[in-house]
Amino acid sequence: MDAYQAVVSKDTSGKRLDQFLAEALPAFSRSALATAIKNGHCLLDGTVTVRPNQRLKEGNAIELRIPDAQTKLLHESGPVDIVWHDDDLCVVNKEPGITVHPCPSCPSGTLIQRLLPLFPSLASMEGERPGIVHRIDKDTSGLLLVALHESMRLALTDLFSQRAIQKIYLALVRGVPEEKGSSTLPIGRHPTSKTKMTVLPEHHGGKPAHTEWQRLWVANDGTCSLLRIAIHTGRTHQIRVHMANAGHPLLGDAVYADAKTASMAKRQMLHAWQLSFQHPFCHTQKHFLAPPPDDFLNTALLHTHTLQRIVITGNPGSGKSTVRALFAQKGIPTFSADQAVNELYQAHGPLAEWLRGHGGNAIVSEGAIDRDKLFLAFQTDPLFKRDMEKFIHTSVKTMLEAFWLQHASEKLAFAEIPLWLECGWQEKTVLTLFVRCPQPIRFDRLSKTRHWSKEKASTIESWQWPEDKKEAACDFCLDNSQ
Repeated sequence: MDAYQAVVSKDTSGKRLDQFLAEALPAFSRSALATAIKNGHCLLDGTVTVRPNQRLKEGNAIELRIPDAQTKLLHESGPVDIVWHDDDLCVVNKEPGITVHPCPSCPSGTLIQRLLPLFPSLASMEGERPGIVHRIDKDTSGLLLVALHESMRLALTDLFSQRAIQKIYLALVRGVPEEKGSSTLPIGRHPTSKTKMTVLPEHHGGKPAHTEWQRLWVANDGTCSLLRIAIHTGRTHQIRVHMANAGHPLLGDAVYADAKTASMAKRQMLHAWQLSFQHPFCHTQKHFLAPPPDDFLNTALLHTHTLQRIVITGNPGSGKSTVRALFAQKGIPTFSADQAVNELYQAHGPLAEWLRGHGGNAIVSEGAIDRDKLFLAFQTDPLFKRDMEKFIHTSVKTMLEAFWLQHASEKLAFAEIPLWLECGWQEKTVLTLFVRCPQPIRFDRLSKTRHWSKEKASTIESWQWPEDKKEAACDFCLDNSQ
């Protein structure tokens, strides 16, 4: 049984016991420490205390007895990129999308569970995060240090507390920051959101934080920049909070960035690039570097090439699909929103699942969608129509962004999007081609090719912008009345 001992200083007087211990022992969660206190493993001035919320006074002597325990984590198989290891520690290049250790919202499928079968010594360590001495967010990629036994964990924790481990990140941020910059604003827990951090004065609970950055590259269109970022403290979400506060949030950051910046990438574009430290046992200097993953590079690439994105739009029956097909015949990449929607409509597909969960059971029969019943529901229930359109539009936009990214190295690509203007998806770098055709001709086409009645055509037409308004909003117009 290991023990941690400390004496409360003037600076830490007044803190809760579990808070004091969580700050002193970052390898343990606050809830785990609170449990240890409640189970009688903590002495305060030589007497057992079972109150995690007990306020401390200057001079209090604390002794936390940490019982030996076998981890209850289950071994899991899965790819792990081990950059380097010895008998004491390993360096992992974590892929984006995987959580470092289990938590209530992610009890399995974590990095540490994949490491257990590779390094059995981890199983002899305490808690649900054995060997973890620092963390990077689930959607952040890059280098992570993992201690393989308790002595190394304590040694690495000491190095981190001394700020003797250098961590360098790469980040793609919105806009063009100054060539060099820094932030020393304190960071603390957001007062109204438990999952967020924010800039917070120290007298309100904020902790000192220091971030420095250097601009390495600027996109051709000026929409984003690549930064080299060094952190001298390890506050939760430190880089994301400091860069957002500086007016240059990370691309893809759904928590701290505005909606436009968050939509520019599938995850926050942050990569733990370099890691340098002196090995605590053999005292050799170690330096590791992990190139950023493909999605990071592709996001940057999206803003460096000269791909011209063109959207084909128009009212029902105008001939948008015919125009798209002509470009496709010339070998130009094309995308069809109608085809994307048809994928959603497939039996037992995403839309059928959505309908079953949103009161649309009568519209789905044996996994297939009855489009006549769906059309009737659209006419009689505006709220249902709104919610379903939101689901479909979000799904199509995701597929469209994947299409643009897939063809990022091309010079030209077309996307046929009937509701491009109605959805508000306009972007300055996307040109629009309006296919014009008088309504009587369009309705006649719809009757012959889709067997739409005039009433159905009129109803669907009413759900879109008027033809003249659409044409006025587009960059080019192609007459298809013939």
